[in-house]
Amino acid sequence: MLFQQPAVSTASYPGCRGAIRKALSMRGVSSGAAEIMLKSLAPNTVKQYDTYLKRWYMYCGTNHIDYFKASIPEVLAFLTELCSDGAGYGSINSCKSALVLLLGNKISSDDRVKRFMKGVFRLNPPQPKYSVTWDPQLVLNHLSKMSPNKNLSLENLSKKLVTLLAIVTAHRVQTLSLIKLSNIYHYSDKILIKISDLIKTSRAGSYQPVLSLPFFKEKPDICPGQALLDYINMTKDIRGGCERLFIAFKKPHKEITSQTISRWIKNMLKDSGIDTSIFASHSTRHASVSAADRLGVNIDVIRKTAGWSGTSKVFAKFYNRPIAPNIDFARSLVSD
Repeated sequence: MLFQQPAVSTASYPGCRGAIRKALSMRGVSSGAAEIMLKSLAPNTVKQYDTYLKRWYMYCGTNHIDYFKASIPEVLAFLTELCSDGAGYGSINSCKSALVLLLGNKISSDDRVKRFMKGVFRLNPPQPKYSVTWDPQLVLNHLSKMSPNKNLSLENLSKKLVTLLAIVTAHRVQTLSLIKLSNIYHYSDKILIKISDLIKTSRAGSYQPVLSLPFFKEKPDICPGQALLDYINMTKDIRGGCERLFIAFKKPHKEITSQTISRWIKNMLKDSGIDTSIFASHSTRHASVSAADRLGVNIDVIRKTAGWSGTSKVFAKFYNRPIAPNIDFARSLVSD
């Protein structure tokens, strides 16, 4: 979402962490405690909040408002401006969460703010990214043609493996990017992968994900376990001690980011005939869990595999989608 730029300069804006650090100090929090509290914010959350806190900083400067001691009516006026600029419920809710870190819980607990958020929801309710999904079999059929693994280039094997993992585990790209060689356990019938780093769904009291890759001997061309072993063998002499599983297929073969993995998956989806102008790499998660549901897999198994809690309604609300109709078929009939 693009914001109109106020006239006030951001040269003195302290940044998201700096602003929160100062706000905590003003509320009597020691510097040591503040640093620990800042660790509760994931890097992506800091990046997201920074957009709103910078906008808030400029709004306060323009309207002569105390950045750290604004009143509820002043906050509501700011949120109203965001709404007028086209911000949806999710964006405004994120902005509110960012402002809570500066101004305290008085924002989230105030009845006026609660009523305002209900109004925003009714004006522009959040919508799931996808109303339909694609059939994983289309992609699996394409990947099966990329065989045997030993004859593939490192680029093609890399893209094949990461796409297989995305489909059979239903996990986010972030999770796949954090796989470490030392956390991969090879058994006779399967491979288990423990994710030791914190991910988006990591919470106090919750378990870290364990990815399970059974060996499909009847379908070796799309066996994720075998593809993983073949990839490790192909990269063992070029990874130079890199602990992360996925490395660049071009020299100097360093570990890659989740953005690179997203591009790899999107390449494979496009090559499989999936419309990537509609479906991004994250759509593998929608496609996998929806397909599992159609095949009668127990909802508890789906939740556990995808990393949702036992009572989570995320699957039903945002992920369980029907397969998109064959758009090209329909278009050809109408055009003809």
